[in-house]
Amino acid sequence: MSEKADTVLDFDVPFLQPIDEPSDPEIKQAFQNMKQYFGKVMMPARVFNSRMPPEFLHFYTQISMLDQKLELPKETAMLIRQQVARINICLFCIDSNRAATIWASMNQAKFDALDRYQTSPMFNEAERVALDFVTTLAREKKVDPKVFSKLQKHYSERQICEIVYLVASEHLYNMTNIGLNIHSDMLSSIALKKEQGGTGK
Repeated sequence: MSEKADTVLDFDVPFLQPIDEPSDPEIKQAFQNMKQYFGKVMMPARVFNSRMPPEFLHFYTQISMLDQKLELPKETAMLIRQQVARINICLFCIDSNRAATIWASMNQAKFDALDRYQTSPMFNEAERVALDFVTTLAREKKVDPKVFSKLQKHYSERQICEIVYLVASEHLYNMTNIGLNIHSDMLSSIALKKEQGGTGK
C-alpha cells in the first residue's frame, strides 16, 4: 500500500487536508466571520467549502435559515436533528446540534435523555411518536404505515412534511462530514463557555 493510501486511511483526521487560506474572497470572508464568532473556522468549511464554489456554502447555510420557517416547536426540530445525527454517528453534527441547543437555552437534560425518549417522562407522547418515525426512517430507510398513522394523530400534514425535511436535510450534513471523516469541532464546549461568560476561544 502506498504512503498516500496510508495517509487517507488515518481515521483521526479528515481525509482531505484542511485549507486555511481559501482563494475565493467570499469563502475567505465566511472564514473570518466564523473565527470572529466561534474563535475558530469550523472544520467542514476548511475541508469542504474551501474546495467548492461559494454557492455550496449558500446552500448549506440556507438549510439552517429554512429551519426558522418551520411550524414545529424549535425543541422538537432539534430533537429530530440530534436523533438522526446520533443514528448516523456524525460526530461533528452531534456536537454542533448540541451547541445550537445550548445557544437556544433548551433543556439539556432532555437532550441527555434522548436515547431513553420512549420511557423518559421528559418526553410527551407527540415527541415519542415523532422520534419513533424519525428513528425508523433514518435506520430502515422505510416506514411502516402503522408508524405513519400514529404520526398523523399528533401532527398536521405540513408538520409531517417538516419532519421528513428535517430527516433528509440532516442526512445532507451528516453524510458530508462522515464522507470526509470530519469529527467534532467541540462547538458545544465553546457554546458552554459563551453561556458562562467566557470568550469561547
